[in-house]
Amino acid sequence: MDRIATAFARARSENRAALVAYLCAGDPEFETSVAACRSLLQHGVDVLELGVPFSDPLADGLTNQLAAQRALASGMTASRVFDLVRRLRSEFPTVPIVFYTYYNLVFSNGSEAYVKAAKEAGVDGLLTLDLPPEEASELSTLASAAGLQTVFIVAPTTPDARIPVITAAATGFIYYVSREGVTGVRDSVATNVPDAVARIKARTSLPVVVGFGISKREHVQLVAAHADGVVVGSALVNCIRDNLGDRQATVDRLGEVVADLAAGLKRA
Repeated sequence: MDRIATAFARARSENRAALVAYLCAGDPEFETSVAACRSLLQHGVDVLELGVPFSDPLADGLTNQLAAQRALASGMTASRVFDLVRRLRSEFPTVPIVFYTYYNLVFSNGSEAYVKAAKEAGVDGLLTLDLPPEEASELSTLASAAGLQTVFIVAPTTPDARIPVITAAATGFIYYVSREGVTGVRDSVATNVPDAVARIKARTSLPVVVGFGISKREHVQLVAAHADGVVVGSALVNCIRDNLGDRQATVDRLGEVVADLAAGLKRA
């Protein structure tokens, strides 16, 4: 069963975009992380994007860097990230889980072993941020053999001629990074989203999601009018940061924020 394709198909049938939510696995520690992810999935998230904590997360702004630091300081390891996925998969058998990770974490553990462990834990796809499709043939082959989907990024600076190279390498969905720079909450949505999504959709039948800087219901509404999915990350990570030491407050606040964001997914 392709959980990713099913999630996007269900959203289309309901005339809305899918909500893709990011949290760093193990932030601020294992049990609160499980509870936080559970809250997201209970309040309308269609795809869970789990950040694998890394000591050098170059694509991430301060919010997500600090989340990774908290997770690593609490004892999160590659094997514990897989444990977290297994916990979530036992409770939510149909929700797609995609790893947001860096190639160092895959390669240093042995790509074949990593892909196998991810699949066995219940992961559906891999977004390896710093691995361009031109250098991803080994990982893509391993993922395909294991039944894992691959996700690749298109940026505002990506030339038109390179988009087909990226879309040809992806099997799950395309992630359009709406702004140059790193992750983080922004006051407004980039104005280039409609044109950029149209450019990508002209070259692929895969779902196109948009992320980086989306933090409010009105942002979601603007993006959902054009994209197949809307990615929210830092605004959710901030719910953990603002309630450190109070698991119930964290869970409650995440539920409130996600429910509000989900209200913006419906298309006119």
